Amino acid sequence: MRVLVSSAGTRGDVQPVLALALEVRRLGHDVRLCVPPNFVEWVAGHGFDAVPMGVEMRKPAPGQPPAPVPDLITDQFDTLAAAVKGCDGVLGANAHQYAARSVAERAGLPYVTAVYAPVALPSPELAPPPAPGETWEPGRPGDNERRWAAATAAWNARALERVNHNRARLGLAEIGDVLRHNVTDRPWLAADATLGPAPAGLDVVQTGAWLLRDPAPLPAELEAFLDAGDPPVYVGFGSMPLPPDTSRAVVEAARANGRRVVLSRGWADLAPVDDGPDCVSVGDVNQQALFARVAVAVHHGGAGTTVAAARAGVPQVVVPMFSDQFYWASRVVALGVGTSASLAGLHAGTLNAALHEALLPGVEATAGATAWDVTTDGAATAARLLVATVSG
Repeated sequence: MRVLVSSAGTRGDVQPVLALALEVRRLGHDVRLCVPPNFVEWVAGHGFDAVPMGVEMRKPAPGQPPAPVPDLITDQFDTLAAAVKGCDGVLGANAHQYAARSVAERAGLPYVTAVYAPVALPSPELAPPPAPGETWEPGRPGDNERRWAAATAAWNARALERVNHNRARLGLAEIGDVLRHNVTDRPWLAADATLGPAPAGLDVVQTGAWLLRDPAPLPAELEAFLDAGDPPVYVGFGSMPLPPDTSRAVVEAARANGRRVVLSRGWADLAPVDDGPDCVSVGDVNQQALFARVAVAVHHGGAGTTVAAARAGVPQVVVPMFSDQFYWASRVVALGVGTSASLAGLHAGTLNAALHEALLPGVEATAGATAWDVTTDGAATAARLLVATVSG
């Protein structure tokens, strides 16, 4: 049996489906993955048939204008329609799978959509992710329904005409609601049930987060730094853009709390502000190994980073900037495993206060206790369900 898995986005979108694919292969089945071009080599390096789809999600080069972007919806339809040949089922990862369900429908194959956060699912229980550059204020009764209505209208304005044009190319009928078509009537939620429980009233299959096992050792320089003193503060914001003085703010805040700092460079190029021995800068490293050795993790609130920190039992300071990051920040606060800070007006003083709160003994104890509730077998669970679904 062979399953086609489609993913679009950054590493945080692709890494979970790679974890799933490895588990499906352990069950004796094949997986073909359609991923952004810059992840093809990585996925193929694990022995999978990897097909490029969409555009590269890379850090923009300084002073270089952005490359022209093709019609990504048509590209999805064209790529998946070719890649589905010889496959027995299709899984689309995240709600921005505009073509996967249609391609499966045309081929007469079983189809599943999986999302990584509860706020990707239209439900009056939770507000949808805010638009880029916006945040949600606490709502009143009925606000979530109105916000989902606005979100649905925005999805349709952005994509409905192009989706229906491409469905017509496949000989399929028009749809009227892109978002609900994409997520289907019975989506899978690839999120931990403690950190991100499924919204009530929806028919959702919650598998747990799809975690990729990482056996990579930490770099020697980082090991030496960790061994040289007390557990440091980890600071990393992945592919998020940041104000130019962020490095100074986080280093000063950590020092004010008597802590050393591990700066993950990311797309914002975080770097030490001086030659002090209490700060080290690193690239991509094994978060699973690193988080077990830090005092607190300061990050952007990506789904993968949030669950990695929770699994390690380390307190968190979440600085959300985009999409579901605001939801994960709210969950960290609600569970008592950390706090959050707003990017607007972020400076050493606000970070100092957030770090002080996250480092309180009660927060550390709660984070440690919560770690026992975070499941680690979500990808294996999803793989078994996927095989059963595709095999009928």
